[in-house]
Amino acid sequence: MIKKPRGTMDILPEEVSSFLHIENTARSTASNFGFREIRFPCFEATELFSRGVGNSTDVVQKEMYTFTDREGRSLTLRPEGTASVVRSMIENGRCSGLMPDRLFYLINCFRYEKPQAGRSREFFQFGAEIFGSAFPLADASLISLADSVISSLGISDTELHINSIGCPSCRPGYRDALVKYFSSRSDELCESCRARLNTNPMRILDCKSPVCSEISQGAPRTLDYLCDDCRTHFDTLCSYLDAQDIKYKVDPSIVRGLDYYTRTVFEFICPVIGAQSTICGGGRYDGLVSELGGPELPACGFAMGITRLILAMKASGAKDPDVRTPAVYFATLGEKARACSLSITRKLRERGIYADCDTMGRSLKAQMKYADKTGARFTVILGDAEAESGRAILRDMADSSQTELEIDSIADFIAKAESI
Repeated sequence: MIKKPRGTMDILPEEVSSFLHIENTARSTASNFGFREIRFPCFEATELFSRGVGNSTDVVQKEMYTFTDREGRSLTLRPEGTASVVRSMIENGRCSGLMPDRLFYLINCFRYEKPQAGRSREFFQFGAEIFGSAFPLADASLISLADSVISSLGISDTELHINSIGCPSCRPGYRDALVKYFSSRSDELCESCRARLNTNPMRILDCKSPVCSEISQGAPRTLDYLCDDCRTHFDTLCSYLDAQDIKYKVDPSIVRGLDYYTRTVFEFICPVIGAQSTICGGGRYDGLVSELGGPELPACGFAMGITRLILAMKASGAKDPDVRTPAVYFATLGEKARACSLSITRKLRERGIYADCDTMGRSLKAQMKYADKTGARFTVILGDAEAESGRAILRDMADSSQTELEIDSIADFIAKAESI
């Protein structure tokens, strides 16, 4: 028996409704904020991610699905969405267009990680990006969008953690302070973090090793090394969040795991779903567009994990999206009745009404049991005699009451009932 690859998932019909609910909520909310949807390839040139995400990150070093195509080109299944959006912005000339340019996407991504609850090798994201604004107003608007999506899904008990990791002007001083601090305990660090000490010491703060995490507790804080511009940007962002009554916690441990971030970084955390508690993460990346060959163009963005949002919805007791059930089921006996039921169901479906009929050749008793299991609101019992007479019996499945109707009026009756 051939099984699905480890770390991937089958999303069965019973589960798709939750995905669609989140996707529709995200689309609707993003549209209210002025965002438009963008779509892009699921694989890109490997260089896009090595340059954009950063060679020193775990994503590039350990987690990417990279392959060589038949012409010898190195390609990679996308491990995240931001680099692809930036590439598309540059390639399609959007960097010189009307600003701000607000984009969102719903994608699947791929990372070679250890599968666990809330983490898989193929995973699904809702992401949003704002291009063109260097002002903290953009950061606040982006965080407000994330907060609105989470609230609209009925997710409670979340915490917004924010931090600033500075800019190229003040980052070197902070880097020196980190190197000095971690060098004094380098023999205690994991092998990966000892390598990061020379390449990107800030990544040590993001290490999940218990020992490294404990050592990081006493590390210098990014906020203590901000330049005046970064400090003003962060303080202003906080005031804008206050103005929207968005609660937050300043958390110096938030640095995010990708190299392109500057200044603002943030995470929405839902502690009740377990170890993988971050349901949304993002921040500002003012240098990424130019790093990938475009003009100097400030930007900020976030991504939400859809599987983690589902876990958070369940933990919060949020109402599951209703599974659509038939408005009417036609239980038939005889060829004329079957043809008649197909005609009526077609008319109902054209009017946007979910109608169903027997396709299995079941007995009338079995058809009625089936109709009950599907949750049909009404059933129509239709035999050849009814098809010839032009009248049929409609049963209300809630109270078993029955009404005799002209067959030609059934569609109007059902449509009217559905509108109530």
